[in-house]
Amino acid sequence: MKKIYWVFLATAYLLAGCQAKSVHTEHDHEHHHEEETEHAHEEHNHEHDHEHEEDEHNHEHEEAGESHAAGEIVFKKANAEAIGLQTEEMTPAAFSEVLKTSGQIQAAQGSESVVVATVPGVVTLGTTRLMDGTAVQKGQTILSLASRTLSDGDVALRLKNAYETARKEYERMKGLVADKIVSEKDFEQARLAYENAKVAYEAVNGKHSSNGVAVTATMSGFLKNILVKEGDYVAVGQPLATISQNNRLVLRADVSEKYYAHIPMMRSAYFKTPYDDQVYKLDELNGRFLSYGKSSANNSFYIPVLFEFDNKGAIIPGSFVEVYLLGNPMDSVLSVPHSALVEEQGLFFVYIRLDEECYKKQEVSLGADNGERVQILSGLKAGDQVVTKGAYQIKLASASNAIPAHSHSH
Repeated sequence: MKKIYWVFLATAYLLAGCQAKSVHTEHDHEHHHEEETEHAHEEHNHEHDHEHEEDEHNHEHEEAGESHAAGEIVFKKANAEAIGLQTEEMTPAAFSEVLKTSGQIQAAQGSESVVVATVPGVVTLGTTRLMDGTAVQKGQTILSLASRTLSDGDVALRLKNAYETARKEYERMKGLVADKIVSEKDFEQARLAYENAKVAYEAVNGKHSSNGVAVTATMSGFLKNILVKEGDYVAVGQPLATISQNNRLVLRADVSEKYYAHIPMMRSAYFKTPYDDQVYKLDELNGRFLSYGKSSANNSFYIPVLFEFDNKGAIIPGSFVEVYLLGNPMDSVLSVPHSALVEEQGLFFVYIRLDEECYKKQEVSLGADNGERVQILSGLKAGDQVVTKGAYQIKLASASNAIPAHSHSH
């Protein structure tokens, strides 16, 4: 009985200890849970405060930067100075109606001379090789015509012998006609033969050498072209070369028949050559209107319009050119130089400077084009600062730094 009592007492003690331990464990668990919840709440508040501070910082950063609208282009001042960027303020000014066509530069009347063969013979160019473009002086030998190897013999010697014979016969008859030994008719025939032989001989007298009869330049200028080569046989009167002075030229513009009614108003022109980018203005070249055709040429639908001008530049006669015929004047026209235009898929744009480092791309509609400047029909207004040099560089910059619309996405 006593043994059972002790077993019961031990069991009760163990149960009391387990209950006390369980209460203590639950208390510790609740305390730990409260600490974790409080810590998580503090971390959430900290993250919220950090996000709020970041938003405020970004907003302040955007407000501190330059204020630009969507689509505007930033091009730093240092870069603009490096490329020599230039602008032009749009100001209404006078402009002319323009008819664009093609044409050709020709030599003016009297500024070219064709050298022809004075005797038949074989061409000998000599030791001095004259080529197209070589400058020559009046009286300078261009080539020689040799004939001593031909069956007829040396032309210069034959002419000299014929002249001497005719002169002696004329002088003999001159003394006999007074004594009525020869008739007046025979004397006149002898005189005529003498005069003809003299003219023929004087044409080659002093020009004969071992190479043959020299052919000389008839005027000072340059050889536009040489029409023969070494060893060619030529007859009397055959063209040998062309000499041009090139100081006065003619611009021939070919105008379509449908513009015939407008031709009388076109009294000046600009033109561009294929070998340089310069626009030549007849007003600056002492140019003047000559005439225009009253009918089209055979097998042609074009009417020629002719101008004459001084060759103050290196303009090549015979070259084909782009011609801009100027018609009636127009007042209060906005225009830009060709260098200001940028083409994209058939549309034309310019760049307008808004401030020192900000530009805007602007589409424009084009009108008359005189080769140097283009009329602007729409897209610009007076006072706009248009980029005339450096537009292509701004186009490249726009591909990388165009300013998007404002966003708070981070």
